[in-house]
Amino acid sequence: MNMMWLMRMRRLAQHPPSKKRIIMFLVIAAICAVLFFYERSFGWPEWLTVDKGIGRRGFRLP
Repeated sequence: MNMMWLMRMRRLAQHPPSKKRIIMFLVIAAICAVLFFYERSFGWPEWLTVDKGIGRRGFRLP
């Protein structure tokens, strides 16, 4: 751990975040967790999957 992280932790301990910011962080973390578990239980939708025919060199015909 370098000195910059220690300074950030010191500043966070001396000036803790407000309750609004903590609640906002928890809401965002909860939304991410819900999306993660939804994707794990139901799978990734077919319409969001990238075509395998498109590569770095462009579109390849079969």
